[in-house]
Amino acid sequence: MGLWAALSWGSALLLALAVICFLLYCSYVHYIHIKYDHIPGPPRDSFLFGHTPTILRIMKKNDLVYDTFLEWVQLYGPLMRINSLHNVMVLVVSPEAVKEFLMSPKYPKNKFYDIIAYLFGERFMGNGLVTDRDYDHWHKQRRIMDPAFSRAYLIDMMGTFNEKAEELMEKLAEKADGKSVIRMHDMMSRITLDVIGKAAFGLELNSLHDDQTPFPNAISLIMQGMVASRNPLVKYTPGKRSFVRAIQESIRLLRRTGRECIEKRQKLIEEGGEIPADILTQILNGAALEDNYDSESLLDNFVTFFIAGHETTANQLSFAVMELARNPDILEKVQDEVDEVIGSKREVDHEDLGKLQYLSQVLKETLRLYSTAPGTSRVLEEEMVIEGVRIPPNTNLMFNSYVMGRMEQFFKDPLTFDPDRFSPDAPKPYFTYFPFSLGPRSCIGQVFAQMEAKVVMTKLLQRFEFQLEEGQNFKILDTGSLRPMDGVMCRLTPRRSNR
Repeated sequence: MGLWAALSWGSALLLALAVICFLLYCSYVHYIHIKYDHIPGPPRDSFLFGHTPTILRIMKKNDLVYDTFLEWVQLYGPLMRINSLHNVMVLVVSPEAVKEFLMSPKYPKNKFYDIIAYLFGERFMGNGLVTDRDYDHWHKQRRIMDPAFSRAYLIDMMGTFNEKAEELMEKLAEKADGKSVIRMHDMMSRITLDVIGKAAFGLELNSLHDDQTPFPNAISLIMQGMVASRNPLVKYTPGKRSFVRAIQESIRLLRRTGRECIEKRQKLIEEGGEIPADILTQILNGAALEDNYDSESLLDNFVTFFIAGHETTANQLSFAVMELARNPDILEKVQDEVDEVIGSKREVDHEDLGKLQYLSQVLKETLRLYSTAPGTSRVLEEEMVIEGVRIPPNTNLMFNSYVMGRMEQFFKDPLTFDPDRFSPDAPKPYFTYFPFSLGPRSCIGQVFAQMEAKVVMTKLLQRFEFQLEEGQNFKILDTGSLRPMDGVMCRLTPRRSNR
């Protein structure tokens, strides 16, 4: 009896401690509510979980949570709080706030980026350019990377852009019979992966022709993992353990590939061999001039460029094809421009890109309506009044280009695809359009990405007519970046002649 009594007392004590901890935590959550409840926002689903149940229901149905955010800001105004347990995020859709927070280096990124620095315990993007929250360390890295993305260097990439885009055209020509259904997102994803592999790292991945290459599936799994990680309990869910392990192995594959690539290039440099003039060489040359630049940071940026350098561009290209197929008048107009500027020649020159003004407008409008990297976040470390609302210190602020790009307040008929919004004579968007972010931490690869997108779209518009397969939906899937859910299924036919 003495042993059982001791166990009972021990269990009772543990239960009492658990209850006390829970009550203390509830008191803390109540304190957070008091601190933030003057900020407008939708009613919480529950005292403890806040808006998390609603967000998880949306994710489970594969609906886009940003569409719900768009509905909420129309109801609650330009600042809106979103509660999850003791955490509060404030969504801000004020152009003046976008200007203040994104154009200045004094507001750091928030802890959200730690999730993709180490995804499910595996070092993923680490302290790379996207995830590094220490501004001084980030600035040092950016200084090393900048020469690799200079205009002079990117002009030399035109050969790679043309070569890989031509491979895609040849692949599409095999199926351009007006009957075969082509999943354009899959084709775009493979070609942009091949481009970043060769242009950045001298790798011939051959994913366009090799269905067995592991990289497309690995990247797809990782992107799914970035979304799943928003639920902190997912790695403890029994049915998700194999999914988490597959993501961890995919990350290890990318980092292993990166390590091998870097080591080979470093050895080639040491031996004085013929060195490819690619982004990796530029990065290694810059890093060699810095003291104590560690190899893991190089690897972090390899993974960052490998993922970001193809995923968002593939998504943009797919959405552009989708909208052009849905808008035949716009398609005809942009094809006429390609015919006038390019004619029948197969090599797109850098000088040609500047002449393709309407195609530029099409690509920009695509990113307004489908901001493939939809948002970013910052920490407000000191109290501030934004749009007349007092925001407490140490608040996480979210800025969302997808939401702002679809607001009537900023764009007339926002759901209409209209490239003329970006014509030279049109008024410029005032801090409401930031698909590559803005300011010092804007995407280093945006010029690279848009040059690549222009070359691919130019060749596609030059060679083919395309029609969307009936019966597909046009929903948007959030996989960390935004992509077309059904993959933009098309039937292609060769263009009979240039107009």
